[in-house]
Amino acid sequence: MKIAIVGAESTGKSVLTVALADALAEATGLRVAAVPEWLRLWCEREGRTPRPDEQAAIAEETHARIDAAAAAHDIVVCDTTALMTTVYSDLLFADRSLDTLAVAQQRTMAITLLTALDLPWVADGHQRDGPHVRGPVDDRVRALLIEHGLPWALVAGAGTARLQSALDAVAPLLRTRETPRRGLFSRLLDRNAAPEARAWSCEFCDDPDCEHALRASSPR
Repeated sequence: MKIAIVGAESTGKSVLTVALADALAEATGLRVAAVPEWLRLWCEREGRTPRPDEQAAIAEETHARIDAAAAAHDIVVCDTTALMTTVYSDLLFADRSLDTLAVAQQRTMAITLLTALDLPWVADGHQRDGPHVRGPVDDRVRALLIEHGLPWALVAGAGTARLQSALDAVAPLLRTRETPRRGLFSRLLDRNAAPEARAWSCEFCDDPDCEHALRASSPR
């Protein structure tokens, strides 16, 4: 099973990837791997961000690493996919040529978790363009997920609440899977609040602030 975590800059993707992989491994007893973001490793190695002509190779290497991890594990949690590569190719270089490849690879994911824009922006070396790009990136990711009917769920909240939001989203996928530690994981599997993975659907679905308004107005 492959779980993708995607989203705009500084929305906790890398931290959530490791936390979710650790939680699933501990709770299920399955072989779980966290696949780090290849773009981050690439930028650290090269000391710069990619040129337009380097985007395709980054997308391909991203999924080669994901596939290699999936071949040796029961579950892999992916810190971004080629979907993010094509989103930035579009926004930075007006190039959508990677859309077809990225969407095809995204279809191999059991679910895509989109990290909400409810965390403060923090500078982080070569990869961070600024808080002003988060809205457009979020818009484009949502548009691709919705347009192509890909299964996805929004993950929101800070700290353990964000992790719990991710666990709630993936729990339905584990109902049909035998796990060595099913008893330990039964509370999560039986949560009545965990809906089946589905596309975000409401009249504000293209507005990144939509879920924040709902969250703010819900009883605590």
